[in-house]
Amino acid sequence: MILDKDIKQQLAQYLELMEGTVLIKVSADSDDISNTMVSLVDELVSMSPKIKAEKSKLLRTPSFSINRTDEETGVAFAGIPLGHEFNSLVLALLQVSGRAPKIDQKTIDSIKNIKGEYHFETYISLSCHNCPEVVQSLNLISILNPKVTHTMIDGAVFKEEIESKNILAVPSVYLNGEFFASGRMTVEEILAKIGEAPVSENFADKDPYDVLVVGGGPAGASAAIYAARKGIRTGIIVERFGGQVLDTIGIENFISIKYTEGPKLAASLEEHVKDYNVDIVNLQRAKTIEKKDLIEIELENGARLKSKTVIISTGARWRNVGVPGEEEFKNKGVTYCPHCDGPLFKGKHVAVIGGGNSGIEAAIDLAGVASHVTVFEFMPELKADSVLQGRLYSLNNITVLKNVQTKEITGTDKVNGITYIERDTGEIKHVELDGVFVQIGLVPNTDWLGETVDRNKSGEIIIDNYGATNVPGVFAAGDCTNTPYKQIIISMGSGATAALGAFDYLIRN
Repeated sequence: MILDKDIKQQLAQYLELMEGTVLIKVSADSDDISNTMVSLVDELVSMSPKIKAEKSKLLRTPSFSINRTDEETGVAFAGIPLGHEFNSLVLALLQVSGRAPKIDQKTIDSIKNIKGEYHFETYISLSCHNCPEVVQSLNLISILNPKVTHTMIDGAVFKEEIESKNILAVPSVYLNGEFFASGRMTVEEILAKIGEAPVSENFADKDPYDVLVVGGGPAGASAAIYAARKGIRTGIIVERFGGQVLDTIGIENFISIKYTEGPKLAASLEEHVKDYNVDIVNLQRAKTIEKKDLIEIELENGARLKSKTVIISTGARWRNVGVPGEEEFKNKGVTYCPHCDGPLFKGKHVAVIGGGNSGIEAAIDLAGVASHVTVFEFMPELKADSVLQGRLYSLNNITVLKNVQTKEITGTDKVNGITYIERDTGEIKHVELDGVFVQIGLVPNTDWLGETVDRNKSGEIIIDNYGATNVPGVFAAGDCTNTPYKQIIISMGSGATAALGAFDYLIRN
């Protein structure tokens, strides 16, 4: 039995929602993975009369495809979609059976209007929390458009493909045999990439807002909801709902919820915002801000939106080391997510740059899959909590280099090492490596503000107790501000504060 009792009980409830019969075509051999995959398919068949299975010969073995009885959908899983990908399997079964997806009609129409042949392949790891959204998005597009196919490929099963393509980060998506994109993507982002992204003319007729929120993370979502509840005209500019939360695995300190995961919380944020009368300007990024009679936000696509007040909640991003080789070898050995990409470095020597909590947690995590982990810390001592350091030093395949400065990440077509300087002696040394995980904290996304809004030396927006900045009518919230603690729950509170502050400003002006 592949599925445990609790999962089978939950799965049984979902399978009752199936509307039509699906046919699973199975391409298997006699290896262990094939046998496990066949057992999984057999369990699915035993759980619902609407699931049938038959032997077949697909492009890859072991793999299986999920089809309608009279039509191939192009949805295939090469490997065993358990772990984070189990939901992808369940959704594929429901949607192929005819269950309507939870997306708006405009997006459905865009998918059905796709012209040309699109054959997608997504390389994933089962421990990757970013991969399922890409897999589920491409599966959905394939189900709705017969000219599109998609195969999920477990890199741990098809190692030769991973190595031949030099794939060192997941999810990595290929289209018609050529590299397409890497990283988390929504349905809308994929459509924009293969078709036409929204143009500035789409926003030309938008009336001025009372409150315009810039950013869709916890702070931005909270601000939009609090503003909308006041009955005022509210808009939100969103590049991706969730922000940094999407890159978070386990969340155990969100009060009243013992445990959740970043992508799940991000989806809840989006769903909650959509419950209110909020105009969502999706897949857009702000470029400039200017205070005139109204506050004007220029988007990167050239559109200009106007509002009486603005709440900036653009969050933060991973801080770069800023050395030669880092940019050149991103997704070619340089990565920022040990949970996602760690399995691709099984049995290899990797480095972690950063000795804070995130860096040491990454090193401990990677020590379980890599042959050796070398930690590079700029300061004379590690900054991580003592309990993490104790665990770190208990592992025999980790080397800690303190008081060193990373000089260069080296490589040819992919990473092959790090050149560093011993700060006390000035001696330059080199370590041969297969991968580099950068874990040196965050930097606020405030570069686009120019000189308009006051910021501190770290680039954080300076706000008062009401979330107000130095510019009348401009407020800010969350990790992009000088709030001392960067936590999800604090960002949500600051978003609410900024929205209430903006409402008070509107009343008084």
